[in-house]
Amino acid sequence: MSEAEKKRPVIAGREKGPGPGRYALPPTIGFIGHDFTKPTSPAYSFHGRMSNNMYCVDSSPGPQYHIDAKMTRFGRDGNPAYSMLGRMKRPKEIFQTPGPGAYSPENAPPCNLQRRPPSYTMGSRTRYRTVDSVPAPNKYSLPSLMGPQVPNKPAGASYTMSGLYKTGGPSEDLSKTPGPCGYNRTDPSVYLPRQPAFSMLGRHSLPRDATKKPGPGTHNPEKVTVNKARAPAYSLGIRHSEFVTPLVVNVAD
Repeated sequence: MSEAEKKRPVIAGREKGPGPGRYALPPTIGFIGHDFTKPTSPAYSFHGRMSNNMYCVDSSPGPQYHIDAKMTRFGRDGNPAYSMLGRMKRPKEIFQTPGPGAYSPENAPPCNLQRRPPSYTMGSRTRYRTVDSVPAPNKYSLPSLMGPQVPNKPAGASYTMSGLYKTGGPSEDLSKTPGPCGYNRTDPSVYLPRQPAFSMLGRHSLPRDATKKPGPGTHNPEKVTVNKARAPAYSLGIRHSEFVTPLVVNVAD
């Protein structure tokens, strides 16, 4: 028997005896069916909630008595007690006597030769009369001291700045005289000794072969079997169980 056949798992169909799941030990939790080889602890049960009808049947009062603080073991406390009430409305009197604030002695006319201080009133401002032709002080204005129009003041020189004229101005050159930029600059090599001149050309490419050559990744040396020993090749098939019923097509009588 080869080593590969020894490592194959055992088929469960070949085993005739029951598996480990067929055996069950008695539980160690609870009281019913407890393992008698193990010590048991005391078990307690939880009763259900009692109905609310029991509160209605039991009509005896609980600790809900209210004992007044003024009650003693000898009886009620005899100290006087007072209460604060609101102010009652006064009944309407037939004659209401006025108070000191109801009188206004300053409004009373003078009597018994009493002297009265002078009183003044503030009226609104009256308009100007159209009859008066006298101007007010704000109608006069002093002459301005700027410019040569003051008759009794010495004036300085005044100048005016006119606008820019295109006709006959600097922007219009009627003689068409060329400016400094209109002349060409003479090359110094014409009238001076000429220095050596050099030119820089572009880089020349090296001559190369235009044929395409395969790179290292194009070759597959592992597929060469002409001059080298070939490695062993294996194929994986399908494992068939010995318990599968074969397919019978033609049944001989």
